[in-house]
Amino acid sequence: MITLRKSTERGHAHHRWLESWHSFSFADYHDPTHVRFGSLRVINEDIVQSGAGFDMHGHRDMEILTYILSGTLRHRDSMGHGEDIRYDEVQVMSAGTGVQHSEINPSPDEAVHLLQIWIMPERQGLTPGYQQKNFPLEEKQGRWCLLASPDNAQGSLLIHQDARVFAARLDGVETLDYPLAAGRKAYLHVARGSLKANGYALSAGDGLMYEDEAVVKLSAAREAEVLLFDMA
Repeated sequence: MITLRKSTERGHAHHRWLESWHSFSFADYHDPTHVRFGSLRVINEDIVQSGAGFDMHGHRDMEILTYILSGTLRHRDSMGHGEDIRYDEVQVMSAGTGVQHSEINPSPDEAVHLLQIWIMPERQGLTPGYQQKNFPLEEKQGRWCLLASPDNAQGSLLIHQDARVFAARLDGVETLDYPLAAGRKAYLHVARGSLKANGYALSAGDGLMYEDEAVVKLSAAREAEVLLFDMA
């Protein structure tokens, strides 16, 4: 079964300094039919204006991935990390028993466009951790690039869940398939551009949920960038 989740169906919040779209229930947006999909709990698409951001706040018992689409995000946390995250970089923060962090756009004139993703961990009470890595464009163009996994496969970042997160860039005549093992489910999120997936015409912000399907099939892309979540 494949279920389409259109961009226009997502929750939306517009503040003076932040515009955000929620694929799943988050903050003031609650949709009982879209609370989570498997272990995938949050996909928030955020545009944060220059000089603004999220002041120090806390999380626990969640694997938090930040994927930058453009601009720069400055991260500070109670574990002592202070990093800038840019396009082609991915950050994973395991909140575990609890961590405080802030996320600020340090640019004086450019917005930062990002996806923040929450994956529920396999168990609670983990030791908090932080990772960040650059994944160059050439590793994603026309192919699946493994960003995060439970075993650091292919140099990916570690998450504490039986889930794998991939990114891919496609354009023109490029096609790409991803076989799904029996009993696995997948969520495809279009981060930018447009393409067809298993016959569905998708554009930025759209998602497809796969259950009891054999393959994810991508084609007819126009400057597309996608994230794929393969989950138990």
